[in-house]
Amino acid sequence: MTTTTPSDLRPEEMEQYRRELTGYCYRMLGSSFEADDAVQETMIRAWKKADGFEGRSAVRSWLYRIATNVCLDMLRSQKRRARPVDLGPASRVESFSDATRPEYEWVGPMPDDRVLPATADPAELTAAKESIRLAFVAALQHLPAKQRSVLILREVLAWQASEVAELLETSVASVNSALQRARATLAARDVEQAAPVTADQQALLSRYVTAFESYDVQGLVALLHEDAVLSMPPFELWIQGRDEMAKWFVGPGSGCEGSRLLPITGNGLHGFGSYRPDGGGGHDPWGIQLLEFRGALIAAQHSFIDPKLFPQFGLPMHLDPGQVWPPA
Repeated sequence: MTTTTPSDLRPEEMEQYRRELTGYCYRMLGSSFEADDAVQETMIRAWKKADGFEGRSAVRSWLYRIATNVCLDMLRSQKRRARPVDLGPASRVESFSDATRPEYEWVGPMPDDRVLPATADPAELTAAKESIRLAFVAALQHLPAKQRSVLILREVLAWQASEVAELLETSVASVNSALQRARATLAARDVEQAAPVTADQQALLSRYVTAFESYDVQGLVALLHEDAVLSMPPFELWIQGRDEMAKWFVGPGSGCEGSRLLPITGNGLHGFGSYRPDGGGGHDPWGIQLLEFRGALIAAQHSFIDPKLFPQFGLPMHLDPGQVWPPA
């Protein structure tokens, strides 16, 4: 194992791990904003302690130890994050009341390019995408913080039990016991795996854009599974069923008429940044949409109504009339 002495430790040597640390902290915390804060705090603590780093372990494992402690500190003072579908049964459109919950109560989206490995074989990339899916990240929030850390390090990042034990300053037996309990909890939640997007589903994305931007509700609804789900954090309401979603699009959701969609990927899913008309010919950011497929139809539309998310996905905060994105 390569070691580093204090005189050799440079900021760029720590910075090379930012992407994977962001993915780790996101899985731990369920929020891209909090993951950024945790990674930044990790880098600050690491740099302050650089003189005390004696090279007994690799820089990577040293940073993970600091990041784990940062996440554990943050988790002591917050509620468990969730998805709308985790909080109760589906609602009727008629019951929509604009009731919202604060950002810190929701599992939020994460751009793929900020956490997925830049180079990986197809099997590794598929596994990495599964580990940031909204359903999986939400299921992780049901684990006690240390079990969460153990499961991510062992199952997602493929650390050895001895490495995790050293990081958490505990025994291998304790790590194995925590992993067993964490696996049982996730198994009870029955988190389904997503199938890779097919060529037909890529075509479905194009049809979705056409229907949404022209606000062809009939055409849009035809792309949905009969039991499709629509959720919209920070709104508490979530709805299920093609008929209910049709009511939404012509009712409370009708403000999306005239929208523009810009493609993104997040949480291992395809999606869009949705911009609503600004009244002057341009468009303002409204929400981040992530779509789940089942077969040849859309099974879920997860919309996150928060313009602050747009810069994280590399999207502009305004579209001028006729503006092309990305710029040529």
